[in-house]
Amino acid sequence: MPRGDKSKYSAKQKRKAEHIEESYEERGLDPREAEARAWATVNKQSGGGERSGSGRAKSPAQKALAREDSARRAVATKHGHSPNRGRMTARRGSRHAST
Repeated sequence: MPRGDKSKYSAKQKRKAEHIEESYEERGLDPREAEARAWATVNKQSGGGERSGSGRAKSPAQKALAREDSARRAVATKHGHSPNRGRMTARRGSRHAST
């Protein structure tokens, strides 16, 4: 697929890009720049061409669990409990103990 080919995008993604492009042009942006920004926005929002479908989406329960896990890790890191912290000090200690 050549660079810039939009055949893998869904109709909804194409409509969204067109609408975003028109919005940028109304703000006075160059048409080529507006098109580039529009497609960049669609890619950022949807992950690229035709990403929806079986096995791609997470259920609301999985999303909630992932958010909870992420928040727990962030708090632990903030309080100085990095998951890698103990490993490095244990290695250092064992290396110096053998000398």
